[in-house]
Amino acid sequence: MKTILPLIAAALFAASPTAAAPRAWTSVAAPVATGSYLIGNPKARVRLVEILSYTCPHCAHFAAKSDASIKAMVRSGTLAIELRNQLHDKIDLAAATLARCAGPAAFPAVHAAFLARQREWIDRAIEWDQANGARVATYPQAAQLRALADGAGLTAIAREAGVTPAAIEACFANENAMNATLKVSQSTEAAAGTPAFIVNGKMIQTVTWAQLQPMLRAAGAR
Repeated sequence: MKTILPLIAAALFAASPTAAAPRAWTSVAAPVATGSYLIGNPKARVRLVEILSYTCPHCAHFAAKSDASIKAMVRSGTLAIELRNQLHDKIDLAAATLARCAGPAAFPAVHAAFLARQREWIDRAIEWDQANGARVATYPQAAQLRALADGAGLTAIAREAGVTPAAIEACFANENAMNATLKVSQSTEAAAGTPAFIVNGKMIQTVTWAQLQPMLRAAGAR
């Protein structure tokens, strides 16, 4: 009996479930009522809305400066960030539509890649549009966006970030995805420019990351 009891105890401990690993909140995205995506813990004490444009150089600069700190806050579960696109031009519309079509699983990676590689694809997009814009102007609008996204290299970046060819095809098969992106942009009209922010319901405009970070800390993001 004395030898059996330790063996039983050892077996029970071995069978006990281990503690659940922390949720990888930086990879968790979900659509919200505005039609945009929320990344992070939906019950986070701090809700940050970033109003951005993929063709806005200030937005790319903000992303580069804030990326590591924001990811740490999201990873902790204390901050969730909703990303709303304010559209400035047709290149922006093509990028934002494609990013939304990535779906929840791939959206965080596509969003980050579009901003990190902005200088690369935006120059290509402008050059491609100047050379081909008149030719594709007779296409249906969704087809025009697809051609522009292809010419800019955006679809290639999206595929590298995990978007399937089938999802890209479906994205531009009709105008539904484009119209949904336009609707998201309409919800940003209160923002005079990009990037702009809403922290727990309060609009904050024309701030740098150095100014915004202490506001998030004071609200409870860690």
